[in-house]
Amino acid sequence: MHPFTYYPAITLDDALARIAEPRHVPIGGGTDLLVTIAEQLADPVAVVDVRALEGMLGIASVADGGLRIGASVRLADIAAHDLVRSRFPALASACEQVGTPAIREMATLGGNLCQRPRCWYFRRNIPCLKNGGSGCPAREGENQYLAILEGDPCFIVHPSDPAVALVALDATIEIACTKGRRDVLASEFYVLPRERLDRETVLEDGELVIGIRLPGAAAGGLQRYVKLMQRDAWDFALASLAAVRRVDGEVRLVLGGVGPRPYRIYTSVEEEATSGGLDEETIAGLAERALLDADPLSKNGYKVTMAATLLRDAIRELAAE
Repeated sequence: MHPFTYYPAITLDDALARIAEPRHVPIGGGTDLLVTIAEQLADPVAVVDVRALEGMLGIASVADGGLRIGASVRLADIAAHDLVRSRFPALASACEQVGTPAIREMATLGGNLCQRPRCWYFRRNIPCLKNGGSGCPAREGENQYLAILEGDPCFIVHPSDPAVALVALDATIEIACTKGRRDVLASEFYVLPRERLDRETVLEDGELVIGIRLPGAAAGGLQRYVKLMQRDAWDFALASLAAVRRVDGEVRLVLGGVGPRPYRIYTSVEEEATSGGLDEETIAGLAERALLDADPLSKNGYKVTMAATLLRDAIRELAAE
């Protein structure tokens, strides 16, 4: 294991000052960071423990009827929390389906959102676009688990389940650094490979996710998170879908497991899904239109079928409501 110094941060300001230093990185549950260190994808000289910081713990109601969740809250606690389960069940379900029970007891929400992508070539340090290589070996190689949407020139898939639900729930991600704070919509938190290859989120060096806010307008209504895996449990999504029909009638359909970021379906499809009384042919047509931009690789065309099935089921349920 790569040697590093461990710092338990005392205050948020202390943590931010430390991670502003070169090769000082935050650690929550460590379920991804320690793996990336072992895989030689990260080489910190120090890790800064942010799990006990005030403002990064707890789940609390906010004035508009929404919730604020600290970035250091463990996924198991989010999945089991009464307010999350009653107001934002899509998020509770997404957290409940991450990894194993042991991982959910360790992993934090902030860490899950910021984990590195799963790609055999990237993770094994085989030369690729993300680690200094000149091309993408997955394009013609082992690509069965990779992106069918928004992938070119790199076909990574972001593995976060909660991220998919947070985009569907119009969540806001709170970010802090020594220079101040900023808020970013969950839908704008991830960057595509065509935008930059050195990272997957908008976080710059020295920045830290400190919390997530869920708006009251997205509470209640009809909410689902469905995840399809190779195994029955304890695996990353081959395809997933967060479907939300809010109390005000607005619909959000967001796919996971199919691209470098959660993929929100065209708003025109979302709007037509609320029409009611849709027949099977119309439902199938909407699902097909939602995936018009899909561009599968040589071994992952099955993901188009999976995503279409999830969309048809969700649209059928939304229309029935």
